[in-house]
Amino acid sequence: MDMNLLTRRSGYEWQIEAHANMRVPGIIYASEQLVRDMDHKVYEQVVNVATLPGIVSASYAMPDAHWGYGFPIGGVAAFDARAGGVVSAGGVGFDISCGVRTLVSGLRREDIEAHQQRLADVLFLAIPAGVGSTGGLRLKARDMDAMLRGGARWAVNQGYGFTRDLERIEEQGCMAGADPDTVSERARTRQRDEMGTLGSGNHYLEVQEVADIHAPDIAAQFGLVQGGIVISIHCGSRGLGHQIGTDYLRSMALAAGEYGITLPDRELACAPLQSPLGEAYLGAMRAGINCALANRQILTHLTRHAFAQIFPGTELELLYDVSHNTCKEESHRIDGEPRHLFVHRKGATRAFGPGHPDLPQHFQDTGQPVLIGGSMGTESWVLSGCPGSESLSFSSACHGAGRAMSRHQATRQWRGRQLIDELAARGILIRSQSSRGVAEEAPGAYKDVTAVVEAVELAGLARKVARLKPMICVKG
Repeated sequence: MDMNLLTRRSGYEWQIEAHANMRVPGIIYASEQLVRDMDHKVYEQVVNVATLPGIVSASYAMPDAHWGYGFPIGGVAAFDARAGGVVSAGGVGFDISCGVRTLVSGLRREDIEAHQQRLADVLFLAIPAGVGSTGGLRLKARDMDAMLRGGARWAVNQGYGFTRDLERIEEQGCMAGADPDTVSERARTRQRDEMGTLGSGNHYLEVQEVADIHAPDIAAQFGLVQGGIVISIHCGSRGLGHQIGTDYLRSMALAAGEYGITLPDRELACAPLQSPLGEAYLGAMRAGINCALANRQILTHLTRHAFAQIFPGTELELLYDVSHNTCKEESHRIDGEPRHLFVHRKGATRAFGPGHPDLPQHFQDTGQPVLIGGSMGTESWVLSGCPGSESLSFSSACHGAGRAMSRHQATRQWRGRQLIDELAARGILIRSQSSRGVAEEAPGAYKDVTAVVEAVELAGLARKVARLKPMICVKG
């Protein structure tokens, strides 16, 4: 990115001054090196988002930002319905509510090392993964409606997990306002056999060691100890979410002129929040969130059963579940006054600070757990929300490392079998249906997640709690 286009506000904050049709400035949170390495399209997309009706404060980009569909991945923007604000399917993304949940095991590294090969094989057999993967659950129409309305609560009621899990999930496991009637038959059909599956791409289930503790008091509250073992599950709403995005992007693009909206990029297709189309998308998108929450809950159940085969009596307790492709109604203080806003986070994680009323009691003193997935074979992180981050980015942080090159470029540079062997030599076992898929997700195809997390902390968006190292990775 051309640094001459930016004004440096601090060591980790860069501003794009409002110009042309921008209604608000753009803000990028990152180190100078991370900004320099960003594609110019990130700049263009941050600017384009700033032109949308009803946007509030600024168009933001997180340290892991890279070129996405309409919004940059790592983009955050809030809209006020009373000021003609819009909802954009491109501002949520195709994998609605893609997210991470982390389970605390009580096991130690030496426990896993004694059974590492067998555990990797058992997990690979237990967790359906890959393109078009299907699970053992087939939903009838009535069950589909119940799942889309109930999310993880529905899954728990079906026997997948425990009621106590719901306290550790955003929205307590169920997104209010979901409307299954706004979800197309095509989306339903795509999801009928896909509940309890990882899917493909950058999705994974990973067994990880807590390698370093950076905030001992918070780590203790989270149940994290040096050398302890956690399991992280990264996936979303599968075919249903993708189809909802496809359906509504098309409808929004066709209706833009009717609503008097001029789009700088067709991929930013949107509709007024207070319009039939905008309300229909919100209903469908919330149903997609519930689908993702139910999916991760079922995968948690399968993971618990797989661990029980090797470690009888071990209880995998949920630390937290966060989503990073959503639009949520939230109250934020703007110029000292509370305003009701619709916050789009695309490839960005909500990061409420201590004392936030929407946090479970367990996290009132620590702030929200913020789960940052690394690339395959590299570290992941647990962070916590910071006081004051609301005024910086609507309490938002990054969601991962962020891609540094396309999947096509990655397959030209790496071979899947070679990567699997190299990682095995480092003590990291990979299980995947697709050698090409492994090559697409090569660690070198991503930014340095440590540099990204460092920028998040130094910008004041979230605080480092613990660094996690992979031991087993089941890839989609």
